[in-house]
Amino acid sequence: MPTVSAATARRVALAAQGFADPRPSGRPTRKHLQKALSRVQLLQLDSVNVAVRAHYMPLFARLGAYDQDLVDEAAWSHSARRPRLLVEYWAHEASLIPAADWPLFRWRMRRYEQRYARHLAPIRERSPGLVEDVLATVRAQGPIAAGALEAALGGAVPKVKGGWWNRSDVKHVCEYLFGVGELTTGTRRSFQRHYDLPERVLPADVLAQAPDDEECARRLTLRAALAHGIGTEKDLRDYYRLQPAQSKQAVAELVEEGLLEAVAVEGWRAPAYRHPAVRVPREVRGRALLCPFDPLIWERDRALRLFDFHYRIEIYVPEPKRVHGYYVFPFLLDGELVARVDLKADRATGTLRVQGSFAEEGADATRVAGELAEELRLMAAWQGLDRVWVGERGDLATSLRNAV
Repeated sequence: MPTVSAATARRVALAAQGFADPRPSGRPTRKHLQKALSRVQLLQLDSVNVAVRAHYMPLFARLGAYDQDLVDEAAWSHSARRPRLLVEYWAHEASLIPAADWPLFRWRMRRYEQRYARHLAPIRERSPGLVEDVLATVRAQGPIAAGALEAALGGAVPKVKGGWWNRSDVKHVCEYLFGVGELTTGTRRSFQRHYDLPERVLPADVLAQAPDDEECARRLTLRAALAHGIGTEKDLRDYYRLQPAQSKQAVAELVEEGLLEAVAVEGWRAPAYRHPAVRVPREVRGRALLCPFDPLIWERDRALRLFDFHYRIEIYVPEPKRVHGYYVFPFLLDGELVARVDLKADRATGTLRVQGSFAEEGADATRVAGELAEELRLMAAWQGLDRVWVGERGDLATSLRNAV
């Protein structure tokens, strides 16, 4: 088994995620978007909007200031000239995935159908025919939000909430049908999902594909390996949240066929697997702010192995117990994670607020502060904010305030 140094593994991972590519010199285009998506494979969705929606930020980290309409158009609209590139489904979590990859999640759709049957039983008892009524209404009126569906169905649906995420019966049915692949997201408005039929969203040749569970796992594992460059079986499994048994079988088969190479990485306890198409850049230059849901760092144990960077999201930690802040962005500089900042977009005052700023041990605070200040100004302008404000919390605060 070949041995790979920890530094080489880090550069491979950064290159696989697109950080060895220079940012576009001009205004990023749809082609730049497609290239970045070919690296990361998916964009995680999240409802937190304290700084910027999670699915926009990984592209800013790789492309710089781009027009967010590129993503909105790719995900939630379609025309003959500019066909839809992305569709929503449960991938890592709720995610935007390439439309062509939707059939690779039929294994999860089949599992959802079995898993949520018991949740649906009391709803079917209270409202016989509700599932069919929801589908018929979406067919007639979609794309349509769950609230509008409830209004359209009128008094036919009992007003029952509580339990299972405190959702109404109609919302439960919509999410069930989304999970099993009978509904998808036609569009979003104010980040609210509007449901539609898959046949009105996805091409017929995509819908016609029905790979079995094993084939889905193999192809998703290869995509995860391409996105990681190099990773343990657990790393690869986590990218699309595969089941342990199906992931281990897929990795073993792919190694046997020569589609993955088993390697040892210095300092890693578990064996690693390398995609044959990986690049090994001599160095990685440049800077980027990474949101908590960036695929480079979302698996926290992997971030620790790659960068010696201990990172935890503290949204659900009571404020007095937070170490770094509510919504903390690690800062990548020349291939190392050198700092972290707690950011908030104060849109009322046009200010990007740095509520805490912290340098990693051994980092050159003066240089880090200068580079970070430039990236924060770029992020503020991209968000339509007029200035950057730096608070007093953190050991980098004084240097960063001076640089800003």
